Amino acid sequence: MTSSQLAQLIDHTALKPETTAAQIVELCAEAATHRFASVCVMPFWVRLAATTLKELGAMIPVCTVIGFPNGAHTTGIKIAEAGAALRDGAFELDMVMNVGALKSGHEDVVQTDIAQVVKEAHRQGAIVKVILETSLLTTDEKRRACQLSVAAGADFVKTSTGFSGGGATVEDIRLMRECVPENVGVKASGGIRDYATAMAMIQAGATRIGASASVAIVAAAQEHPSNSEHSTDY
Repeated sequence: MTSSQLAQLIDHTALKPETTAAQIVELCAEAATHRFASVCVMPFWVRLAATTLKELGAMIPVCTVIGFPNGAHTTGIKIAEAGAALRDGAFELDMVMNVGALKSGHEDVVQTDIAQVVKEAHRQGAIVKVILETSLLTTDEKRRACQLSVAAGADFVKTSTGFSGGGATVEDIRLMRECVPENVGVKASGGIRDYATAMAMIQAGATRIGASASVAIVAAAQEHPSNSEHSTDY
């Protein structure tokens, strides 16, 4: 995998509450330079990110988060948040699953919650990644969360928000990959700060990486001897 191929799997992310407008503009410029899969920003910054990318002539989608970071918003709020984000220019929605509902055994609530956001997104040609917050779940809960996400029509399952004390692990990515069909992606997010970790997640089955250290990861990939841009050994 070349550094360019790796970049195309990365959602270039800035979700800290203190992120400024200038940092969003810089994020978009970096995404345009490296051709990342998307820029992932808080809902407030979607319009700025979409406008900036358009001005840069970059065909890179804006991703935002829904029900972030704890997932305990009501479904109506999540639908409204999704609709606003789509109107502002988002094309990818990373929604947080209702973890407490899953742990309470309210699986119908969890599936409906996801399905309603998926319906809103798909109606406008956008995709949905469901954040499971794996560090808070048992192995059985992770499996069931994947199954409910697939049943609800989600396009991806995703490990973490990065705000609940745990991030992506190779073991979780392997488990999630086993639990979803090939047409459903697996996104590793939370604590992925270097090239080795990113590649370990991809080798375990991740089809998308969420990272704020994206530029450093791609730079390290360029320096790796097996990742010559002229290599055909993928």
